Amino acid sequence: MTKEIRIGPPKLTRFEKARIVGARALQISLGAPILVELPEEVTDPIDIALKELEENVLPMTIRRRLPDGTYQDISLFDLKK
Repeated sequence: MTKEIRIGPPKLTRFEKARIVGARALQISLGAPILVELPEEVTDPIDIALKELEENVLPMTIRRRLPDGTYQDISLFDLKK
């Protein structure tokens, strides 16, 4: 489902990455299912969220806005990590 990215860079910004990892870590800490296979020693929700992001399994969407109010929704699958 690759679409043209019209707003922002073709990769995930550090701010978007921080927001996604934080939101996903909160979900995991509240009992959401983990989407990747992990070694048994990995139990920190932030480490798990980072691993899920690295393996590109998160079904999330980024909304990038412009000052004039227009926006573009971009799937994480379409952004380079």
